[in-house]
Amino acid sequence: MRQGHVSQAVRVAVALAAALTAASAQTPRPFTLDETTIADVQAAFRTGSLTCRSLVEQYLARIDANDKRGASLNAIIMTNPDALKAADELDRRFRQSGPVGPMHCVPVLVKDNYETIDMPTSAGSLSLHGMMTGKDATVVKKLRDAGAVMIAKSNMAEFAFSPIETVSSILPGYTRNPYDTRRVTAGSSGGSAAAVAANFALVGLASDTGDSIRGPAAHQALVGIRSSKGLVSLDGVVPLNLAADVAGAVTRTVADTAAVLQVIADGSHPNYVDALQRDGLKGARIGVLHHAYDTPTLDAEVKKVFDGAIGELRDLGADVIDPATIPNWDEIRRGGGGRCNQFKHDLNQYLAGLGDRAPMHSLEDIVKSRKFHPSIQARLEGSQGADDEPGVSPGCKASDENRERFRAAVIRLMDSLQLDALIYPTWSNPPRLIGDLNTPGGDNSQVFAPTTGFPAITVPMGYTRGDTLPAGLQFFGRASSEATLLKLAYAYEQATHHRRPPTLR
Repeated sequence: MRQGHVSQAVRVAVALAAALTAASAQTPRPFTLDETTIADVQAAFRTGSLTCRSLVEQYLARIDANDKRGASLNAIIMTNPDALKAADELDRRFRQSGPVGPMHCVPVLVKDNYETIDMPTSAGSLSLHGMMTGKDATVVKKLRDAGAVMIAKSNMAEFAFSPIETVSSILPGYTRNPYDTRRVTAGSSGGSAAAVAANFALVGLASDTGDSIRGPAAHQALVGIRSSKGLVSLDGVVPLNLAADVAGAVTRTVADTAAVLQVIADGSHPNYVDALQRDGLKGARIGVLHHAYDTPTLDAEVKKVFDGAIGELRDLGADVIDPATIPNWDEIRRGGGGRCNQFKHDLNQYLAGLGDRAPMHSLEDIVKSRKFHPSIQARLEGSQGADDEPGVSPGCKASDENRERFRAAVIRLMDSLQLDALIYPTWSNPPRLIGDLNTPGGDNSQVFAPTTGFPAITVPMGYTRGDTLPAGLQFFGRASSEATLLKLAYAYEQATHHRRPPTLR
């Protein structure tokens, strides 16, 4: 080849390489949906490699492929028919003036006990089928105002009764655990948890009366925080027991949980995102609360994973005190509290506030309708027969006194040992097989956090049953210690990275 032809070939090759480089810069790689975070999507919006419409379309396609088909998780009651319209509006506003807020185009799954202006709210019950209240729950409104998209309504245990499984009358069949679809999701926020674990959205709204944020989060390798009682508004959430109900969310990372809590918390509060420190466990004093989990039915594999987590905490610089024991615990526990079944009282007040917008006006109407899953009939009828009034009935007064005893006992323990937090496995047993009523459930979390009203957060700590079924580590602390718990959980998460996505089949 002559010299002129060589030079020309080189020039063509250089020009072609430059063109390919320019094309690559103008056409970024497709956005990866799996295990993405709020920070990831917001970075993609800023670079122009992702639009809100594209993100929402991808999540809707994911739901379509794996909720009623594919893996058949059965976690979604309905997708929002206005989701793409909302996405287009957010794209328009982004082009005009940038992000709408800290949750710009964050797709959120809404547990079916949260009111939404654009989707019905039924608390999982056919008795409330099609109920449109005409407003958003306060948490939903705060997220929308911050730019979030309510992408779907998620299934729940009907009226949030069951902490073990997610089954309702509004949706046929059980919601399935994406790590093993033969197994339960825990309850009652199992729809949100299964869907977030399977990458159907970034955030799943949840509620926790006994364990219903933390249990499903642990069963699906998620992060879930039960915040201090009163920190997050319950306005527009169908009640189960207002003395213990807490609104919140499940996410795949501690950072996302902190970001959501920053938006939905009421009043003046710390900057939770600033609390996230990779070395947050150095010098922390953490007590192992055997009272919460150490029972004859404790699963040996869960114990082994938890013992490993204790070792990890120590390796990360924490001073772990084992055991941290409450003096006279058996006496305090035996003292118990009065029986206070306030579900009827709370639900009747909620329905009365809705007036004609509610298809049922009382618990009595619901019981008479027979429009509910057979598994909750006894619970509904038992509640209808109770006439407890919070703060008035003797049983409710005794229950309130018991809460005070629990708070005092926990504070005395933490003060005496100068603890930053207490820890225990979120569940003492792996997720049960669907329909299994004999294997121990392993729900440890209905005693300390709900009774005291103090916060607790669960974070993945490993797996059992051949390294397949998730287990959660719970940090429990004093009132208003959310920032401390987030710091500890974040440091643990970042050092261990135990979460991995399920393999959907």
